[in-house]
Amino acid sequence: MAITLRDINEEDEELLREIYACTRAQELAMVPWSDEQREAFLRMQFDAQHLHYHSQYPEADYKIILHHAEPVGRLYVHRTSEGIRIMDITILPAFRDQGLGIWLIRELLNEGTRLNQPMSIWVERFNRSKSFFERLGFSQVQEDGYNLLMEWRPSKYQIERA
Repeated sequence: MAITLRDINEEDEELLREIYACTRAQELAMVPWSDEQREAFLRMQFDAQHLHYHSQYPEADYKIILHHAEPVGRLYVHRTSEGIRIMDITILPAFRDQGLGIWLIRELLNEGTRLNQPMSIWVERFNRSKSFFERLGFSQVQEDGYNLLMEWRPSKYQIERA
């Protein structure tokens, strides 16, 4: 599969805002706001998320997902001695259901197996990605309101094969 990752740079701000906006589209479709109000809300929320991620996790990897050299999403991963945390994986709607996400997550699972480290991700309870991660062997280990912490641990069999 022709998937590559590259570091995020300053020229990616508009793309990152578009990627973020697609994660909130369903939610925002339910509010009676004008387009200007939605855009202001998205700007504010993106800026807050961006600042939070970069101030709390400055050493994390912030990547643009490329498919045949075309930007199709973002992948933020924080690696520590305790494990691998997927902070965010978002693929633009036009590129979903093509196997890109599963390919990326399997690459991370292979890394976790090689390093004998668990992997985790927070997902919203109602997000369809919850079942995606369950199919890949993640299970819920914590709940925080609407969010669930899902975790995957390499098995002894996987580690022996790595």
